[in-house]
Amino acid sequence: MILLNISSFTIEEIKDPTGILTGKRYEYFLDIDVDEEDELYSDQGIRLRVLYYKGTEDEKILNYYFQENNTDKIFDFALDEEEEIVVTKFCKEHLDEDNE
Repeated sequence: MILLNISSFTIEEIKDPTGILTGKRYEYFLDIDVDEEDELYSDQGIRLRVLYYKGTEDEKILNYYFQENNTDKIFDFALDEEEEIVVTKFCKEHLDEDNE
């Protein structure tokens, strides 16, 4: 289990130029502090890129992946169920803050 200590983040709405998609999509970049002993550790730093959906009926993570800062190298790691809940809650809370 990766300890999710989010040190900073950015969020941006992804515009749908076609107007076909329902709801809104957001891209989060969550900078994660990773212990040097963790197999995900990198000297460059690690971030979690999250594609998040918000519709009238629900909100959820559509996709995510870990990547190395500066190089954008993608790591093949998955969040466990608890971590996914934490990330979903983080995205929801910060989206709500952004819309206030």
